[in-house]
Amino acid sequence: MSTTNNQKQAARQFVKEWSGKGYEKGETQRFWMALLHDVLGVENPVKAMEFEIPVKTILKEKGSDFIDGYITATKVLIEQKGSQVDLSAKARQSDGSELTPYQQGRFGVLTSSVHIAWMRVVCGRLKSDYRYSKEQVYNPFPWPTGKINTEKIEKTAQGILDTRAKYPGSSFADLYDPVTMPYDLQKAHRANDAAVLEAYGFPKDTTESEIVSELFKLYQKIVG
Repeated sequence: MSTTNNQKQAARQFVKEWSGKGYEKGETQRFWMALLHDVLGVENPVKAMEFEIPVKTILKEKGSDFIDGYITATKVLIEQKGSQVDLSAKARQSDGSELTPYQQGRFGVLTSSVHIAWMRVVCGRLKSDYRYSKEQVYNPFPWPTGKINTEKIEKTAQGILDTRAKYPGSSFADLYDPVTMPYDLQKAHRANDAAVLEAYGFPKDTTESEIVSELFKLYQKIVG
């Protein structure tokens, strides 16, 4: 295992060697093998990391795509991009908002039946209204981990935004009225719920009380 000084020196050398490089298709595996072994001191990086893992997706007719890399021990998904790609760039959504892919995936989870079930239990109340706070609801919320099809959640989240955009004259109160909620918006939310349930490994027919029970189990694992 590298000492701190040796690791710093190795990191500087790594940066020097890879400066100006970043060809996504041809250099991904060499980049990660060098980083894991030379800088982080992983003795056998080949066993520590998998490449080009097939995942289910709704984007292609064949129904599959690939994750560039996955570090098993830490459950880290890696999407490699070329050095010219701006990873912080936001894309304009159909409803006028601008989100990064990361933010879009989080929106999908937060608007799902899974997060709503959590909110209903832990959220404070002001008379009959929920009082959503980051300290009580958002921060303790256990996010899905492991091999997650984030791309699928991004697409279902986009589906909700696209459907909302079809009704520019309607307020949120109109769109989410239990009686008059448009069918296509209901359908978009059901698709998103299914994608998020899948991300957690919950069956499609999981009840709200079962969802809450499983979320609290995940929370207990996080806090120890």
